[in-house]
Amino acid sequence: MDGALAGINRLYGVFLRCLRGLDWLGPLALRIYLAPIFILSGMNKVGSIDDVAAWFGNPDWGLGLPAPMLMAWLATLTELLGGIALLVGLGVRLVAIPLMIVMAVAAIAVHWQYGWSALPDQTLEMPWEWRRDLIAEAVVRKEKAVELLKEYGHYDWLTEAGNFTVLKNGIEFAATYFIMLLSLLFTGAGRFASLDYWVCRHCGGRDSH
Repeated sequence: MDGALAGINRLYGVFLRCLRGLDWLGPLALRIYLAPIFILSGMNKVGSIDDVAAWFGNPDWGLGLPAPMLMAWLATLTELLGGIALLVGLGVRLVAIPLMIVMAVAAIAVHWQYGWSALPDQTLEMPWEWRRDLIAEAVVRKEKAVELLKEYGHYDWLTEAGNFTVLKNGIEFAATYFIMLLSLLFTGAGRFASLDYWVCRHCGGRDSH
C-alpha cells in the first residue's frame, strides 16, 4: 500500500511540474476574456458620457450618486484604461482593484434589487437566488413576448440562433467579473505573455507578474 501511494505521489508531482510550466495560461485567458468587455463598456460610456452622468446623478430613475459627471468619468476611464492594461498585461494587480470596485458598485447599486441570476430561464435555480419572484414574472413576460412575436413578428428568424429570453438583470455577471479580477489580483498577469513579466525581467527585480 505504501509503495502504491508513493508511486501515485510521484506521478502527481510530475503532473504538478507540467502544470507549472503552463501556469501563465490561466491569467492570460482571464485577461483576454475580461479586456474587451471593459474596453467596449468604457468606449460606449465615452460616446454617451452626458447620459451616463445623468443616470448616475438622478435620484428618481438613476443611482442618485454625488458629483455624477466626475463619477461617470472615473467609471468610464477605469473600464477603458483598465481593459487596455489587462489586454497588454501592464500593472494588472493594480488595475484589478479599481475594476473590482466598479463591479462591486454595479452589483450593489444597479443589479442587487434583481437578485442573482442575469437570465431567468434556468433549468436549475441557484440556491442563493433571493428574487425568485422575478423569475416567475420573467417567464410570464417571455410567454407574452413570444405570443406577440409569433403573431406580428418573424419569430422563426429571430430565434434561428437561440431561444428568445427576457433578462432578469441580477448581479451574476458583475459578480463573475469581480471573482475573475480577484483571481488576477493574486496571480498577476502571468508569465511570458504580459508586459509586467518582461518589465520585471528587464529591471532585474522580483518576478511579480
